[in-house]
Amino acid sequence: MDLNISSSKSVARGTFEETFLEDGFFVLMHKNENNDVEILEREIDSSYLQFHFCTKGLAVFVFNQGNYKLNINEETSLLLYNPQRNLPIHVELQPHSWIVSAVISIEKFHNLFSKDANYVTFLTDENKDKKYYNDGKINPSMAVVLNQMISYNLNSSVKPLYFKGKVYELLSHYFNRSEDADVEQCPFLVDEVNVAKLKRAKDIVVSRMAEPPTLKDLATEVDLSLKKLKEGFKQIYGDTVYGFLFDYKMEVARKLLESGEFNVNEVGLKVGYSTASHFIAAFKKKFGTTPKRYVSSTNGQKN
Repeated sequence: MDLNISSSKSVARGTFEETFLEDGFFVLMHKNENNDVEILEREIDSSYLQFHFCTKGLAVFVFNQGNYKLNINEETSLLLYNPQRNLPIHVELQPHSWIVSAVISIEKFHNLFSKDANYVTFLTDENKDKKYYNDGKINPSMAVVLNQMISYNLNSSVKPLYFKGKVYELLSHYFNRSEDADVEQCPFLVDEVNVAKLKRAKDIVVSRMAEPPTLKDLATEVDLSLKKLKEGFKQIYGDTVYGFLFDYKMEVARKLLESGEFNVNEVGLKVGYSTASHFIAAFKKKFGTTPKRYVSSTNGQKN
C-alpha cells in the first residue's frame, strides 16, 4: 500500500476549502486540477474522527514524518481514528485528483448512534481507546452525495446547512455497508455461500444494467429464494436490488456525460432508457438537474 512519488513530478502546496458546519464538525475539500502533486495539511487533534473520500485520481496519506504512506485510490474511502495521539492530515494529492473529507468530534459522532451504542464496533467500550482505520469502496449512493457536494452551486449563505445535511446522508450510506454490519443482528450474512450468491446477483444486474433481469429470474439464476434475495441484498448493499441499480446507472450516466464523448440520448440508451425523456426524468430525480444543465455546469467549472 506504500507509494513512492516519482521524483520527476513537481510538488506544490495546496489549500483545503474548509466549510465549518458547527462546533466539532467541518468539511475539507480540494480539487487538484494541475499537473503537479499538491501537498495538503491540516492539524487534527485526537478528539476527532476523519472520513476521507477520494472521488477522482489518487490521494496519498503520509504518516509519522513520511515513514509510512497509504494510497487512497479513486472511489475509495478512508476512516481514521486515534484517541491516543493527534493525527494531523498530510496528503499528497496527485495531479487531477479530488478529495472530500468530513471531520467530526468523537463526542458528536457518539450522539449520532446513541440509541444503538454497539452498532459502530470501533467505538464500543472495549475498543474506544484503540486506534482504528478502515479503507473501503465508495458505493454509488455515496458517490451521488459526494458529487452533489463537489458540484455545490447554491447561495453561499446556505452552504453550511446544505453540507451538514449531505454529510449526515453520506455517513448513513457509509455505515450501512456490509463490512459494518453486525453479524449477530444479520444472521443471514453468516452464511458465506449466500453472501457469494448475493455478490453475484449484484454483478449480474450491473453487467446487464441496460436490460436487467426480473427479481424472480435473478433469484433463480443465483439459486436463492426471492425472499432471501430481497432481504440479503438490502443487508449487504443497503438498498433494494433496483434501488441499488438506479444509483449505479445514474453514476455511470454522470461519468459518461462528463467525458463529453456521448450526447444525452446516447448516454440514456447505454444505461437502459429507451427514450430521452425517461432518462432526463430519472437523472433529474437523482441529481436535481437535467443532464444538459449538468454538463453545462461541469464544463463551466473546468473552464
